[in-house]
Amino acid sequence: MKTKRKIRPQWLVLLFLSGGLLTFLMFSSGAGGSTRIDTSAALELVAQDKVASARVVNNERLELTLKDGITYSDGDRVKDAALVYAYYVDARGTQIVKALDDHPPSKGFTDQIDTQNWFASMLSLVLPMIIVLGLFWFLMGQMQGGGNRVMQFGKSRAKLATKDMPKVTFADVAGADEAVEELHEIKEFLQDPARFLAVGAKIPKGVLLYGQPGTGKTLLARAVAGEAGVPFYSISGSDFVEMFVGVGASRVRDLFEQAKANAPAIVFVDEIDAVGRHRGAGLGGGHDEREQTLNQLLVEMDGFDVKTNVILIAATNRPDILDPALLRPGRFDRQIAVEAPDMIGRNRILQVHAQGKPMAADVDLLAVARRTPGFTGADLANVLNEAALLTARNNKRIIDNHALDEAIDRVVAGPQKRTRIMSAKERKITAYHEGGHAIVAAALNHTDPVTKVTILPRGRALGYTMVMPQDDKYSTTRNEILDQLAFALGGRVAEEMIFHDPTTGAANDIEKATAIARKMVTEFGMSERIGAIKLGQGTGEVFLGRDMGHQRDYSEEVAAIVDEEVRRLIENAHDEAWHVINDNRDLLDRLVLDLLDKETLGTKELAEIFAPIIKRPQRPTWLSSAERTISDRPPVLTPAEKAASSNGHVPGMPPPGPAVQDAPAPGAAEPSGY
Repeated sequence: MKTKRKIRPQWLVLLFLSGGLLTFLMFSSGAGGSTRIDTSAALELVAQDKVASARVVNNERLELTLKDGITYSDGDRVKDAALVYAYYVDARGTQIVKALDDHPPSKGFTDQIDTQNWFASMLSLVLPMIIVLGLFWFLMGQMQGGGNRVMQFGKSRAKLATKDMPKVTFADVAGADEAVEELHEIKEFLQDPARFLAVGAKIPKGVLLYGQPGTGKTLLARAVAGEAGVPFYSISGSDFVEMFVGVGASRVRDLFEQAKANAPAIVFVDEIDAVGRHRGAGLGGGHDEREQTLNQLLVEMDGFDVKTNVILIAATNRPDILDPALLRPGRFDRQIAVEAPDMIGRNRILQVHAQGKPMAADVDLLAVARRTPGFTGADLANVLNEAALLTARNNKRIIDNHALDEAIDRVVAGPQKRTRIMSAKERKITAYHEGGHAIVAAALNHTDPVTKVTILPRGRALGYTMVMPQDDKYSTTRNEILDQLAFALGGRVAEEMIFHDPTTGAANDIEKATAIARKMVTEFGMSERIGAIKLGQGTGEVFLGRDMGHQRDYSEEVAAIVDEEVRRLIENAHDEAWHVINDNRDLLDRLVLDLLDKETLGTKELAEIFAPIIKRPQRPTWLSSAERTISDRPPVLTPAEKAASSNGHVPGMPPPGPAVQDAPAPGAAEPSGY
């Protein structure tokens, strides 16, 4: 059944104004139904006695009513008793009167001086103003989202969740157990505030959800709305700021007035960094419209009454650029990190998104979760959706492991380019390049296992080598980073050794290796000559951009040492990769032959090839200084050994001073700087 579209009031107003404008133009453009001719043509009609009547108006216009059946001198036929007119200048007025006296019209002629029509004059002044105001009203109505919101600039544009909307509950959220637990407490307070007030507890006035994109911050807010059963107002941070001054602050006031009137309620602001950025940041600073909106938001949050039961939940990807006043206790009391899920969380997320999809009996979602470290909830949902699309594209009805494998590759590296045809030489170069990566990764001691090698073009790459960690990692050791450097340069080294003519295919590998080496020197404190010093810092000017918002706080001499250390790390990694490939040249050739034959090798084929690989020896112990030796370090005692000694003093060692800090025990968890 088709529904009739309602005509918006703005369109009716626009049609009315257009009609009025046309009417005004018609009445203001001379006599209606007449035809304008040249003055010479009008005199010729008078001289030829073709005029029935004539009228001279205001000594500037000659109006002639022609006799029946009269044609113009140019041959155009006119209607019966047609009216024509011509304008003339004062100098020709005498000539016009003389022509009419010599050839008087059959019905005579008259002189007329028009008196000014006050209505027409008023209309000529008022109508343009009405048209301009009407168009302005129409455009503003379109900007505000409909005729029922015309001119209501300061009203909040928040959407109120209703019972008819699809409900999202905490059961639909997986992989964020800590965040769900924190938000579950918010729900309980809204449902039973007396239990908390009885022990003097105060509910947080604001909850900030932060984390990388795709981790489920907005989904968590929807789950709170579905669970709490209270009015839920959702709005984007960019909806506050408009082109008119003061609109953002007015919308903030209106939003919180609505929430307080319907308390208990929840206000959710998505992407709050659009309005909550650090004030005074940038080159000029200034007190612009965005800062006025932020000031009003700060006032409203701080003005909450404890008993109003209105809670503000906000989400952002950039908590580092938010204003400190917004993050202080009393406003956003609770800040919840929503991070990428671990393997168990990924498995649960896959199970949630697999509901309603026909999965093959041999599909193991835990294995899929193990193969997708670092994936967010949005990435995992995309993997299953891509697998479903591929299944439907191949006219199948069940999602199998092959579809999931292809979906993971599409999300990681992009779609496969089946139409790209490479020459035999390019395929061979690509095979040795990817084989070099794989051999180096397999021979080093601190790299993740190689799970896949392919020479099929995908995305912008001619081929790729995939290494996957067995478990989730939250920190990286120095040896693991050095292995990453050697692994990145393995393809370039293989090209140099086999063809003695490297290609541009290693440009991205070199870029990544250089960035890693520079971070080791300037950020991670993994250089003997520089030491554990952080070099370079951000200026905090969030509006200067990613590349300009940093400054160098070290001398030119230190900068030269940094460049030397970066080059040394790259050269050492290059040498390591060379030794690995040189020791396992036969395995590299075998790997390349299999790649040229099968184009893609999986875990089983690679494990068989790498079985006799020659591993690199372990690196020497890193002492953080070239002059330091193991004997220079004090012994590290366990807490039991310290308790057994007298007052914690070890014989033969100097007594501990007030500034001496105990070294952590081997294997103990230490705060990571990266």
